[in-house]
Amino acid sequence: MRAVGHNLKVAIVHFMKIWDYGEVRSLKKLGIDLFRYGTTELIDPNKPSPIDFEEANKALSKAEELIENGGYDILILDEITLAIDFNLIPLKRVVDFLDKKPDKLELVLTGRNCPWELIKRADLVSVIDEIKHPFQKGIEARRGIEF
Repeated sequence: MRAVGHNLKVAIVHFMKIWDYGEVRSLKKLGIDLFRYGTTELIDPNKPSPIDFEEANKALSKAEELIENGGYDILILDEITLAIDFNLIPLKRVVDFLDKKPDKLELVLTGRNCPWELIKRADLVSVIDEIKHPFQKGIEARRGIEF
């Protein structure tokens, strides 16, 4: 939102997020380009399906295409570290991707369980820890809050 407020061009690549999240609608209103990959099925991290690997590969290929073509000031790879953690994409490929990043491009990687190799390379690292969640009380996901 800050970047758009300063007329910067922003793109987001969603890894493993194809559902109808509220942020998808907001991003369109803000003029942020969004590229979504995944399925509507939850991924079993111990036994991902072939389509999970395929979709993660498509997402990273799209990110590679976006930096190759230029035109963006900020590129957000949403849930990419979880895709690495689930072994859907190899860490080496992501490191190689980082090596191709133009200096003027602000790159944001999100997700849980970020590999130390990526943390070492980052300029800024933040962690959000879940202390308590409505799911723990049996409260189902709420429109506009969790999705």
